[in-house]
Amino acid sequence: MSTHDVTPGGVLYGCMGLGGGWDAEPYGSREIDEAAEAVGAALESGITVFDHADIYRMGKAEAVFGEVLARTPGLRERIVLQTKCGIRLADEERRGLYDLRGEAIRRQVAGSLERLRTDVIDVLLLHRPDPLADPRDVAAALTSLRAEGVVREFGVSNMSAAQIAHLQAHLDFPLVANQLEMSLARRDWVESGVLLNTPAAVDNGFPHGTVEACVARGVRLQAWGALAQGRFTGRASTPAERATTALVAELAERKGTTPETVVLWWLRRHPAGIAPVIGTANPERIRACRDAATREPELTHEEWYELWVTARGADLP
Repeated sequence: MSTHDVTPGGVLYGCMGLGGGWDAEPYGSREIDEAAEAVGAALESGITVFDHADIYRMGKAEAVFGEVLARTPGLRERIVLQTKCGIRLADEERRGLYDLRGEAIRRQVAGSLERLRTDVIDVLLLHRPDPLADPRDVAAALTSLRAEGVVREFGVSNMSAAQIAHLQAHLDFPLVANQLEMSLARRDWVESGVLLNTPAAVDNGFPHGTVEACVARGVRLQAWGALAQGRFTGRASTPAERATTALVAELAERKGTTPETVVLWWLRRHPAGIAPVIGTANPERIRACRDAATREPELTHEEWYELWVTARGADLP
């Protein structure tokens, strides 16, 4: 039973890349070994929170992680296990949809527990908002799972401040996390504030006030897609991305760290205390994030802004 707390600052390892393909093909020893290597690299880098979802690799990401736990005595007690539920993938009979009915949540949690080979999930996130979900029904399911001791804490993913408040009103315990796409490439969460009272605000779809409301309520912000799919560490495709890549490399050399760390430091430097989720399955790239997990962000006020303005490709309003 893990004694770690998911809410402090740091970096999470996202397990979406583990388990093989996004298909029904069974995983084998190679996929288990690859997962073990990735988990080992994360632990070596000071990362102890592992982020899953029941749909990742159609359940195989959780399953291979469960295999790693089974072959590594004592590992479960050293880590935080976080997973998500609420998305039903498309199949031959129907399109994909969202399902946060209470009975569906309980069923999906049971599946995750079995695949992860554990008797408790430390943090369960509701993966996407379900417009048909009755918050009273959702709250009843979460409350019973907590009372039964199979889930310790709950949070959400991809939700606005209003959606969080709507659910929180029916719960007697706090939601602890909100996982959103946030990175140097996906900047709408920070730009929604500075674009107020400008024509550009119309094109910014991020629900303004969500970051501030989460901080005020103690809901920890987690950033998925934090490395921006490598756009600033070798996969640039636009002039702004190429200029940002050069700046990131220059800062990394100056700070004695890696470009990946600089990209993650940009998120961690924000006063909201954002916890990046790194999703690469490459052990070397995981290790390149070590300083982001073990060192406080070493970006000055001016350096943080320089990264932001360079990545946006235009001056601030």
